[in-house]
Order: sequence, then C-alpha cells, then structure tokens
Amino acid sequence: MKRLVGLISLLLCMAQSALAQNPVVDWDSIAATTIITNGATAANVTKTAPGAVTAGGSSLYLAIVHLAMYNAAVSIRRSYEPYRYSVQAPANSSMSAAVIAAAHRVLVNYFPDQQRSLDAIYAQSLSAIPDGRAKTNGIQVGETSAFILITLRANDGRGADVPYTYPSTPIPGVWIPTPPAFLPPQTPWVGKMLPFTMTSADQFLPVSGPPDLGSSAWARDFNETRILGAADSTLRTAPQTEIGLFWTEHTGQQYARAFRDLATRKKLSVLESSRLFAMLFTGYADAFIGCMNAKYTFSFWRPVTAVQNADIDRNPDTPQDPNWLPLATTPNHPEFPAAHGCVTGAVATTLGNYFGQKPFRLEVTSLVTNTTHQFRTPQELEAEVFGARIYAGFHFRHSLNQGFLLGFRVANHMLRENFRPLDH
Repeated sequence: MKRLVGLISLLLCMAQSALAQNPVVDWDSIAATTIITNGATAANVTKTAPGAVTAGGSSLYLAIVHLAMYNAAVSIRRSYEPYRYSVQAPANSSMSAAVIAAAHRVLVNYFPDQQRSLDAIYAQSLSAIPDGRAKTNGIQVGETSAFILITLRANDGRGADVPYTYPSTPIPGVWIPTPPAFLPPQTPWVGKMLPFTMTSADQFLPVSGPPDLGSSAWARDFNETRILGAADSTLRTAPQTEIGLFWTEHTGQQYARAFRDLATRKKLSVLESSRLFAMLFTGYADAFIGCMNAKYTFSFWRPVTAVQNADIDRNPDTPQDPNWLPLATTPNHPEFPAAHGCVTGAVATTLGNYFGQKPFRLEVTSLVTNTTHQFRTPQELEAEVFGARIYAGFHFRHSLNQGFLLGFRVANHMLRENFRPLDH
C-alpha cells in the first residue's frame, strides 16, 4: 500500500511538472521525490545510497542525476564541454529521450527498491515522445551516459567508514552532540569522498579557522548569536524569526523547487536546463563536500553548547546561560564553517555566472513557514541566508563568512574548468 501511495504521489508530481514540457525539470522533481521523500522510508537506502535523505547528502545524488542528463544532452548538441567523458551520439537522437533515460538509470541504480515506481514513471515520460529511431537512439545515449558516470563514481567514498571521535563532556571550543536528540555526527565520510570538480575535498579548506575563545572577536560573535538566535529572544523581530525558520526546511528539497520554478519561468530549453541544473547541483555538492571536510577538521562547538557552557571558555565577555536554546533544532554536525553558507555561496555564484547581467527572479518557498521569498540578485539571497543562520541560533558570524567564502571559491573553480561553451 505504501508503495502504491508513493507511485501515485510521484505520478501526480510528474503530471504537475509536465506543464513545463521540459524533461529536465520533470526528472529533477522525480529525483528529489525519489531521493528525499521516498528515500526516507526505503529499506536499503543506507546501503545503496548512504546519506541521501540528509539536507546536504541529497545533493550528491542530484548532482549525479543532472551530470548524466547534461552529458547526454551535450553529446547530441555539442554546444558545451561535456563533464569528464564523452558519449558518441547518432546524428538522429532525441535529446528528451536521452535525458529521461539518463535520469531514470541513475535513480534505479542508487534506489533499486523504488524501481517499480520509477519504471512506471519512465514509461509514462517516454510515451510523450514519438516512437522511432530518434527515440531509440536517445534512450541509448542516456543509458550510456548514466552507465559511464555511475562507473566513474563507483569508489567515490560514499558511506565509507570514517571514524570521528568527540568528547563525552564539554571541552572549550569542541563539538559534542546537541539537544534535544543528541544525535551522533552526521556523515563524516562526506568530507573524505571524491569531489566532482575539486582536486580534493580539502582544496578550499578555510585558512582562517574559528576565532580564539579569549578574543574580542569571539565575544562579539558569541553575543550576537546568543541574543538574536535564542528561542525566547526579545530583540529578534518577527520578520527575522520568520526568516530564521524559513530556511530550516530540507535544503536540497527547498532549492530544487526553486530551481525548477526558475527554469520554467525562464522557459529554458532542454539543453540549457540540463546545463544550469548540472552547474547548480555540482557546485552545491562540491561545496558540501568541502564544507564537511572543514567541519570535521576544526570540530567547533555549536552555539547551544557554547552558551550553555560559556563558563569554560575563559572569556569574561561571554556570559553563561545553562538554559539557553536556539530558535530551531541544531543540525548534528560541527559548527564551523556554516554549511548553508557553503552551499548558498556556490548556488549564488553559479546563478550570477549563468545569468550575468540579465535580470532574474528566484522564488524560494518554505514548507516550514508556508511563505515565499523573492530574490532579484545573488547578493540578496546570500544576505538573507546569512542572517537566517544567526536568527535560528545555528551559527556565528565568522563561520558564515568563511562558509560563504568556501562556496564562492568552489563555484568559481568549477565554472573556470567545467560547463564552458565550446567556442569559449
């Protein structure tokens, strides 16, 4: 019964997105549902797709889906450089069939327990394309693209046994599990896995680590988050509270919706959509890998630990409050650098590169607050997410600065070396 419900849900999702008449947009929606929504209840998701349902981990699989679609598309219309490998496409090949086949094959590979529902959606998706040699060729191109990419990522370190230890009691500046659930650290293996475009997971490791606990810089950052990020803050405004909660939705799910809306409103072609989505999710995934590497390198404590145990940081300007709690539930990984800063830095940089001086409007919705926020520039997006992580009580200012910087560097490196027009 649950599988039937999942299938119906996916079919409805596809029917709604099909209004865009763009299989890249359709299969991004299908992928997000497969990875995040249905993956949360999959029996073997930890074995075949470890970390998939986490906010950052989903980006690893979305990146593979979109890279397979992108390489399938550019093998048919060679306008842009392929990612890492080339596929020989017959002259008469359907690009739509190619991207559909590529996405389907990647998802079935990593989520085999959902194959029945994915196969049903695949058949429905292909039924919109006339039968013939072009469709057959396109399917073969997509299958080949997916197979090569899956092979390249076969030993990328996903789910590897990466030991990480932490103290059982508070130590100044060191991460420990946080209330209310006191969960163990999330996916430390991500920080050791093979990146998509970086030379190594630590290529952009922050040079400036967390501030010295005895410094005035630490006291400033500490008190800002202590005051504005407290669950019972009297100085945080109602709009700031809404912003803080708005961005606590699953990040991959939230951004995927926004990207689909943007591609649909801009009426991007299959080729251009495949390129934009590949750029966005590849930059997102590498920023997450680099960020997790830095998090488990510095292992810095979260605000809830720092404020409740401020008596041990030996700084007279950081008052202890043993009852302090953040506005929202703290994610279960170290504080420095800020993960949302890392991935949003990469997303904003990529959007700015893709659209250049052309106006665009990014509309982001939140299932937490049931509201919609609009951003006219990458800088507006960056500024709001920056403030949101302080208002939520998750991060300190220095961590956000370094997180965004890491994301900027990851995306700029990616864009210099990948996805370029062939006439560049």
